[in-house]
Order: sequence, then structure tokens, then C-alpha cells
Amino acid sequence: MERWYYLGLDALSIAFPLAASFEPRIAYWRKWRGLFTGMLVMMAVFIAWDALFTAHGVWGFSERYTLGIRFLHLPLEEWLFFIAIPYSCVYLYEVMRYAVKRDVLGAVARPMSVALIAVLLVVGVLHIHRVYTAVTFLSTAALLAGHVIARTPWLGRFYLGYAISLIPFFIVNGILTGWLLPEPIVWYNDAENLGLRMNTIPVEDSIYLLFFLLLTITFYERPLKRDHGSVVDQP
Repeated sequence: MERWYYLGLDALSIAFPLAASFEPRIAYWRKWRGLFTGMLVMMAVFIAWDALFTAHGVWGFSERYTLGIRFLHLPLEEWLFFIAIPYSCVYLYEVMRYAVKRDVLGAVARPMSVALIAVLLVVGVLHIHRVYTAVTFLSTAALLAGHVIARTPWLGRFYLGYAISLIPFFIVNGILTGWLLPEPIVWYNDAENLGLRMNTIPVEDSIYLLFFLLLTITFYERPLKRDHGSVVDQP
């Protein structure tokens, strides 16, 4: 049964959002065209990144908790991760858009992004010799900078969705990195990161999540062409 653990996490992550996709208030299924476009762009970047890092020992995967089916150095479960997690996180983003009518972070999204870019650049440059840290922080800073320059109108809503996504992230990624298990499903070479852990999770993983979710939503939002300001309930 242990060999099914990673696959089981993938299945549990996507189960509820997939079942709720046809719920009429969110109508997530109507947004699949943008969602799958965003996921394909994200996967093109992150699977190449993942395969390269795995090949060079930046991280790796336990034989104990995976089925043993691999392609490009990555287990089948890791490929499915890049379907289950963005599907679920973007669903949470949509739920927050529906539940929170006001763009509560809209006014601070741009200055917050500028401050975050500065921190990511400083840490990334100072730790340029740590591959995971440098690539993650500098890539995220570059993508955020593009959105700041473009004055992306949905950044405030993105940050709110990202904050909510951190809750299941800490559970799923915590288990992947060894919380509640005798050994991690995904192990990390601490020479290639800051060595700072949130429980069992490298701090870089939270920025990794921001990067891949922002990249996905960048292309998800393009075909929707909707208002991103505050929405007042209609009587």
C-alpha cells in the first residue's frame, strides 16, 4: 500500500474541486479553456525544470511511496501533481472571487509586489550558488515584475487566492516532504536551498507555489476578460 501514497495524495487533492466543477454558482467547467491553457504553459516550464533538477540531484523521489513508473526522471505521480494541484488551486482562486466581493488587496497589490520583488532579488542574488533558491526566487521576481509593469488588474485577487491555497499546500506538501511518514516522498538536497524549513517544507516551496500558480493564472485569466474590481451584490 505504501507505493500508492503519492498517487493517493494527487487523487485526494483534486477530488473535491473536480466533483464541484459543475456547481452552478462557480461554474468552474465554463472556464476550462483558460485553465487548461494556463496549465499547459505552466507544465511546459515546470516539468522541464523538475526533470533537470531531479537529474542533477537537487531533489528526488522515494521508491517506497511511488509506483515505479518514470518518464524523464520523474515518477508518474509527479506528472499528475502538475494537473491536480493547479486545478485545485485555481478552483480555490475562483471560490475566493465568488465569496469575497471586494478586491480587498487591490490597493496594496502593486506596492506589495514591488517589495516582494526586492526581497526575492536580494535573496536570489546573495544565494546564487544555491540552485533551487536562486532559480525559484529570481524567476518569481521576473514574473512578478512583468505583472507590475503591465499593471495587472487581478493581482490583489491573486494574492488572496494564493494565501488560501497555502492552507492545503502545507498539508499536502508537508506529507510529501516527510510529515507523518518515516521518510519523505520527495527529498531535497539542502546544499541547493537555504536549509530553512516550515515544519518539513523548504521555504523555497512557498515561492515555487507562488510562481507556478501565478504563471497558470496569467494564461487562465486572458480569455475571461472580466471585471476585476469590487463586485457589489445585486438585489
